[in-house]
Amino acid sequence: MGLSVDRITINGGKPLLGRIELKGAKNLVTKAMVASVLGETPSVLKDVPNISDVRIVRGLLEVHGVRVVEGVEEGELIFDPSNVESAHFADIDAHAGSSRIPILFCGPLLHRLGEAFIPDLGGCRIGDRPIDFHLEVLRKFGAVVEKLPSGIRMSAPNGLRGAKVELPYPSVGATEQVLLTAVRAEGITELKGAAIEPEIMDLINILQKMGAIITVDTDRVIRIEGVERLEGYTHRALFDRNEAASWASAALATDGDIFVGGARQSEMLTFLNVFRKVGGQFEIHDDGIRFWHPGTPLNPVFIETDVHPGFMTDWQQPLVVALTQAQGVSIVHETVYEQRFGFVDALIDMGAEIQVHKDCLGGQACRFGQRNFNHSAVIVGPRKLHGADIEVPDLRGGFSHLIAALSAEGPSTVSNVGIIARGYENFIGKLQQLGADFVLEG
Repeated sequence: MGLSVDRITINGGKPLLGRIELKGAKNLVTKAMVASVLGETPSVLKDVPNISDVRIVRGLLEVHGVRVVEGVEEGELIFDPSNVESAHFADIDAHAGSSRIPILFCGPLLHRLGEAFIPDLGGCRIGDRPIDFHLEVLRKFGAVVEKLPSGIRMSAPNGLRGAKVELPYPSVGATEQVLLTAVRAEGITELKGAAIEPEIMDLINILQKMGAIITVDTDRVIRIEGVERLEGYTHRALFDRNEAASWASAALATDGDIFVGGARQSEMLTFLNVFRKVGGQFEIHDDGIRFWHPGTPLNPVFIETDVHPGFMTDWQQPLVVALTQAQGVSIVHETVYEQRFGFVDALIDMGAEIQVHKDCLGGQACRFGQRNFNHSAVIVGPRKLHGADIEVPDLRGGFSHLIAALSAEGPSTVSNVGIIARGYENFIGKLQQLGADFVLEG
């Protein structure tokens, strides 16, 4: 089910206390669902979160003839791709919504059907995420790309062949595109400058289970030897480290204490170091990580986002809310997405002291330097936040606004909260579990 409310009124100033449980990562699960198209037999994916992005991909699979059923275990989905078929632009567009997932269907569908269609693509408005590079990659494999008024049609009249691809930046989406296309392409594919995020490595685990031959070198080079046939997989998805960091930041910002069930230390290492520098406390357990505010003043920090193993861009927005309460000046330099500080306008309205800059305020210049992007932020604290009316702009920014409302004095009304359901399963229920004081509105 989707989120049936559009607004939530939060009475802030109450610590979040309790335990919540994580399921699989949004950034892995949706790609694993696409990978099922490559198999000749059914696949089973476990710990699938009930989020809108998953429902979008399920709809896209079903319009392409993949039978999707729920398994016996909660969060288990079974995909039967034996009757994969072409779908019309209109059907794809109707199910895709604002998702960019359709572009990743192209390689698997070209292998299975010899053709693929994609409509215009959407996504969160956090920066330029063009599909041109995806299309160029597919051309390297031998795809013929036709741009039509209704979208893009692709065909592979001579099949797909291995290729040499070098990414100008370690893009997660482009790396996924190469992996999903190369595993059944004839010959060897060499990908230089690949993204190596844990979600990418878990996708590689899935593809290897299916019969793929993939080698990952230490210098961001991935080599894929194409195979003629892939089988289905059975896999339990990697936990959602972005959601884990979001709840950890919520604990810090609200003077709370939250046990995040399912979180693991190894994938959170960089975040945990920064969390400790800020002054937050945590304990590692076999079944999760406990995060809490120790009751002492928080410390300002310098953060520079980067691709893995650096500090994730999806981690900075929730943590910025906590940094408004740190004693001193914190600096956040965003190097992954150029438009990721739009969410701070609402924080400023709530009493935060934040300045955004076009200059690189990090340790080194980044690819957004000397360009017209506000990609650095200076946060001065502590500043008491007060309630306000807020409209959610994007997924991570929206959850950050929830955190701000929860930590502020007085009531706040947060609208357009359906966006948050794209990546946070049952966040309303989790807020209830943690003792938040709020009222839902239609």
